[in-house]
Amino acid sequence: MNASLLKRWVVGRPMPLAQARHERLSKRVALAVFSSDALSSVAYATEEILLVLILAGMAAAHLAVPVAVAITGLLAVVAISYQQTIHAYPSGGGSYIVARANLGPTPGLVAAAALLIDYVLTVSVSVAAGVAALTSAFPELLTHRVALGVGFICLIAFANLRGVRESGRVFAVPTYLFIVAFAALILAGVYRWLHGDLTPLSPRAGETAVPLTWFLVLRAFSSGCTALTGIEAISNGVPAFKPPEARNAAITMGWMAGILGTFFLGITILASALQVTPIENETVVSQIARALFGTGLFYYLIQVSTVLILVLAANTSFADFPRLASLLSRDHYAPRQFTTLGDRLVFSNGILILGGLAALLIVIFQGETHALIPLYAVGVFLSFTLSQAGMVRHWLTDHGSGWHWRLAINGTGAVVTGLVTLVIAATKFSHGAWIVVLLIPLMVTAFQAVHRHYEAVAEELSLEHLADEPPVVNTVLVLAGDLHMGVVRALRYAQSLSPNPKAVYVEIDPARTLRLEERWEKGGCGVPLVVLSSPYRSVLGPLLDYVERLRAQSPHQIVTIVIPEFVPRHWWQHVLHNQTALLVKGALLFRPGLVVVNVPFHLKA
Repeated sequence: MNASLLKRWVVGRPMPLAQARHERLSKRVALAVFSSDALSSVAYATEEILLVLILAGMAAAHLAVPVAVAITGLLAVVAISYQQTIHAYPSGGGSYIVARANLGPTPGLVAAAALLIDYVLTVSVSVAAGVAALTSAFPELLTHRVALGVGFICLIAFANLRGVRESGRVFAVPTYLFIVAFAALILAGVYRWLHGDLTPLSPRAGETAVPLTWFLVLRAFSSGCTALTGIEAISNGVPAFKPPEARNAAITMGWMAGILGTFFLGITILASALQVTPIENETVVSQIARALFGTGLFYYLIQVSTVLILVLAANTSFADFPRLASLLSRDHYAPRQFTTLGDRLVFSNGILILGGLAALLIVIFQGETHALIPLYAVGVFLSFTLSQAGMVRHWLTDHGSGWHWRLAINGTGAVVTGLVTLVIAATKFSHGAWIVVLLIPLMVTAFQAVHRHYEAVAEELSLEHLADEPPVVNTVLVLAGDLHMGVVRALRYAQSLSPNPKAVYVEIDPARTLRLEERWEKGGCGVPLVVLSSPYRSVLGPLLDYVERLRAQSPHQIVTIVIPEFVPRHWWQHVLHNQTALLVKGALLFRPGLVVVNVPFHLKA
């Protein structure tokens, strides 16, 4: 199977560009594609709150519900704010577009860097949490969690390489299975709680490690704010919706926020009512489901749906990371390869880069969710803050219908998310958030360096310099290591370029030089042969010295070096021949004033 057939088997047949519009998503499919990240955080956000609160003793766990209520209120503010962003910026781009348009390039790049980091972490955290849910139900798989995590990432990347519509179909069923299963879990649990039919789990002994302070409560709040990651995904992917894009995206955003808030509060209330405490090797959701339904069929349905939504939550990043990278590339802040659409009308390069980085994090942190969480949410709340600050500037400069109350909402959102960003950075700094805090300015510096490079290239390539371009004096040289049909073809090609080409031979063995000169008189096509002495048996040294002497004769001198090269019929036959031509091409490539032409001679043997 050749490379082309393998690619067709992996990603499918190429799609014409005109089909891109038919790859748009309906609201129901878009809810699955863009909301799986946000909805999946229900599986671990409550657990992260409890992990912090129980440091002050089991009695402090009762604060989980008030903390969850505060986070749900924050969710409502952020969701309403992003609905306005969707209508104001229907072209998509999320925080990067809003911040860059209203606050300037540098704030836009900060938002982009924060989001790109968060997208990578989203994949790693979601997959690690999914594996944790799987090993809660099947503890014997615990030793394979790293391999399982990397395997899940590869599967999601493969699905996305197949194309938007196909990936939407793949992710719709698990997302709605999760919604139905968790709705049934919460309804059953709340019904039994209201009727006094819940038996709390046996409280586990725990030592009070730290006093209960406001700082600890804020740390619990910042850990629970992971529930809001993924909220921006819809505003970042408005162009992927069916027309009318903005209206459909805003409606889907409302659906997602409503489901997320309800599920998050429901799980937290049940955890509090059952007095659930986090334990090693079993998630809080697993404990709740086991307490309500035992270890029967419904318990495993909950765990399977949790695994699926957590693993497939990474799809949100696979949808948004490549799109944001393409926007940065379009604005000359990232390599141009990110703007290239693959055969299936997706940004394949972004998908592959994201998958590789996320898999690397899984390996480095050994698939441990709680080790990855401290790096999480700093970037996303920084992007929230910049986006809403940008919207404040937008309403102040571009008054629209109801701009006063819109300004108030976005202003409140900017202040609240800004404070949350500071809280998250401060409370998680020593636990790993410092990596993200350091990485964001480094990425912004890299973006700016890329932009300066592209600007410099555009300046040098501009036709404004056409009048200053001097006439070209071209000297054509044929690099000859012997005399055979491959060299003869190169000599004839050189004669088509210049009436006076020369052949250059680097002498390593004088006896071989004499034989070559005798044969050259007959088969050299009338091209003079220049012999360069090489006492140290180096081909490159004498050749480069000779070329530099030629270029020194005229400031406008261009030297064209024609390299004959025979190509074996089979790939494995290349190892039987030396690679002098490849070595010479590599050495000449980065030297100014040189043009290298390769003349292949294809062997039939």
